Amino acid sequence: MRLKDRIAIVTGAGSGFGAGIAETFAREGARVTVADINGAAAGEIAGRLGATAVAVTGDVSTAGGIKAIVDRTVETFGTPDIVVNNAGITHRNQSMLEVDEATFDRIFAVNVKAIYLMARAVVPLMKAAGGGVIINIGSTAGIRPRPGLTWYNASKGAVNLLSKSMAVELAPYGIRVNAICPVIGTTGLLEEFMGQPDTPENRAKFIATIPLGRMSTPRDIANAALYLASDEADMITGIELPVDGGRTI
Repeated sequence: MRLKDRIAIVTGAGSGFGAGIAETFAREGARVTVADINGAAAGEIAGRLGATAVAVTGDVSTAGGIKAIVDRTVETFGTPDIVVNNAGITHRNQSMLEVDEATFDRIFAVNVKAIYLMARAVVPLMKAAGGGVIINIGSTAGIRPRPGLTWYNASKGAVNLLSKSMAVELAPYGIRVNAICPVIGTTGLLEEFMGQPDTPENRAKFIATIPLGRMSTPRDIANAALYLASDEADMITGIELPVDGGRTI
């Protein structure tokens, strides 16, 4: 088991990429906090994983939500060794001028501010423990942006860059920080990204831009996260890892 006895927090773990990551980590021996704003979804995933998982309901865009997640982890399992900042949202694919201010603010709160809040909560714990791993789920949108998603693209560009800066600042404390950059995937946000109904014909337009000829799946992202969280990657920090079937070439 590649994560035996490690303690991990995965946000946005009630569905999609986060659920896949939580399931993979648990299978590889980790004790996992399944955190999501949708408590029922988090509970379902944690229930499936059994005694090695705990569900926590929390809004990662607020200090109180992050505190609830971290406190429950420490109380149940101990100091987290691994944190995956996966929770994220987007706006519908549309003109940049049609996105209202409240939506803009929410995107940056969930996609960017949440990482700031989580760092303030877990980095002191990791420093005291002598190290840790932080994985931020960025996006190919922050490397090679698609039109119609300007403000989402900007938020993920921030995630990609702040991961590098965090890596440099935290390296002296044995804390590794990396970003995973998925291409458009088969998750609940798919129609928002496409800005049109999820039909085979509309999917084909997006798949045509991916050299390997398919969208990403939770399994793809979970396997990348497993590697970066494991000791096999103990010399890797500060990278943007595209899991994109060649999209960013």
